[in-house]
Amino acid sequence: MSFLSPQDLCHLGSTSCYWRAAVQDPLLWRYFLLRDLPFWTSVDWKSLPDGEIFNKASSEVSDNALYDYMAIYKKSCPQSRRSLKSSRPRYGAVTSFLQSLVTQAEPRFAMFGPGLEELDDSLVQKMMTCPEVLLVAGLPQRQIHGIGSGVSFQFSNNQKFNILTLYSTTSVERRRARAEQAVAVNKMFYQENSVVGNQQAVHYSVIAQVKKVCEVVDGFIYVANAEAHKKHDRQEELARVLAMIDPALGPPNRPLLVLSCVSHIGVKRIPCVYMAHQLQLNLLHQPWMVQDTVAATLAGLLNGIEWLLEEANCKNAQ
Repeated sequence: MSFLSPQDLCHLGSTSCYWRAAVQDPLLWRYFLLRDLPFWTSVDWKSLPDGEIFNKASSEVSDNALYDYMAIYKKSCPQSRRSLKSSRPRYGAVTSFLQSLVTQAEPRFAMFGPGLEELDDSLVQKMMTCPEVLLVAGLPQRQIHGIGSGVSFQFSNNQKFNILTLYSTTSVERRRARAEQAVAVNKMFYQENSVVGNQQAVHYSVIAQVKKVCEVVDGFIYVANAEAHKKHDRQEELARVLAMIDPALGPPNRPLLVLSCVSHIGVKRIPCVYMAHQLQLNLLHQPWMVQDTVAATLAGLLNGIEWLLEEANCKNAQ
């Protein structure tokens, strides 16, 4: 049965009770899960597989296994999630129509992260110069003291949204750091130390200008560097993400989109499921999604933006 696809096995299992039992072999579905998972392009807060699945030895998998690998596969597979979403289109269409009757300000999202600065191709520059993928709808005047209000874009359904891009430091300092192959000092945050038990814990807070941004946005876009050949301090990254999404700065249920980004298609990437576990996104209490993205082509970007707009619209409709 390993020569059949997971989709074929699901169809086969629906034909009779005998085949339903036969296709639920946990070893088979664990094989499918570990084989296909590195090639999935997105994962979210509802579909992330438990990290222990990857560490469980094959000898421990049996009919009485702790995990239902078939159910995990079906829940986590992007194709299954898309099928479930497309099977319920009417509510979304009605919601979009009702929202169109109400005049609302453009949703605003704060975009930040090392993937904005460390990649050979600039994601922001490509977004600004690729109208066939994402149309620039306007460059508003400054609205927040010390921080540009960002750029307005227009999605394929004509919905407009605003992205406020937050860099770690000035463009001059970023260019100097790249030329010297050094890490620029991140001026968006300041470090605070505290003692937890017998250990010293480090956490960050955002500076006053960034705090004003966090107080008004409808969600966050974190651009992670997903290039496998580079070193990454995911613990440090998590600490900065937590500082940005601090519930003291705004509603606690604002969505977080993680763009797991590489420069171009030929670069080996960290799979999105592994990225979610490295960033420990399972610790977060708001909706989140990790979407594979390519800076040079913007591949994957629209899928992430679509999810972010849907989540922000649902939050605003509540």
